[in-house]
Amino acid sequence: MQISDFLAQTPVFTSEQFREFQSRHGSGNASTRKSLLAHYERRDRITRVRRGVYAVIPAGSTSENAPIDPYLVASRLAPDAVLAYHTALAFHGRAYSISQQFEFLTATAARPLRFRSWQFRPVSIPKALRRANKEIFGVQEAERMGLPVHVTTLERTLVDVLDRPDLGGGWEEIWRSLEAVEFFNLDQTIEYATILGNATTVAKVGFFLEQHRESLMVEEGHLARLTALRPKEPHYLERATKTEQKLVAKWNLIIPTALIERAWEQVL
Repeated sequence: MQISDFLAQTPVFTSEQFREFQSRHGSGNASTRKSLLAHYERRDRITRVRRGVYAVIPAGSTSENAPIDPYLVASRLAPDAVLAYHTALAFHGRAYSISQQFEFLTATAARPLRFRSWQFRPVSIPKALRRANKEIFGVQEAERMGLPVHVTTLERTLVDVLDRPDLGGGWEEIWRSLEAVEFFNLDQTIEYATILGNATTVAKVGFFLEQHRESLMVEEGHLARLTALRPKEPHYLERATKTEQKLVAKWNLIIPTALIERAWEQVL
């Protein structure tokens, strides 16, 4: 395989992937590898996204206007990167709105990145998952432009965005996005919520499922497993809000009235 073949098949790649390619098909010499990368960068065949991560520039394009896939970029910014939160919703084709921010889970010390108009945000793996040795629970391998990427399943993503609404685009975006999903494996959803071990998050999941029990075929048994783990005292869904709120006693959640009444659907 020639380097041109590698570039054609790998639109976003890391220096480690290029090293492996060179070791198999050419020289494993580090100086040669660096020289080749610099050569292709000078010729506008590749552009450096950040140190160790490159994107291929198709013929007829420049580094400024080349079509670069941000999901592939996010998936290569850490060796263990997992697309998650709103980015996972968008990857699965369920996000209600387009976002310029891309979140990925990682156990590394990856730093945030701004590239073009996009912002890439690394998020630490939840401590509860690390303690339970369940870091990859609800992580699947998918394909993007012929390349493997790791992304959270819709079941895990449902819980994650309810747990971290700041990474889901806010409550209206979360509700509208999740309502675009026709089916969830509810047992997996509940299992993951239980592993996270956050009573407020469990209650959020329970409230959402109860609100959509008919469309998602939620049974009383599903809700009972969650109500058993709800907070002992009332917790705020969103403490900082200044809007009117209401206690939903079944879940011990104090929820903005606008969310309960789906204010975004009201016609002015």
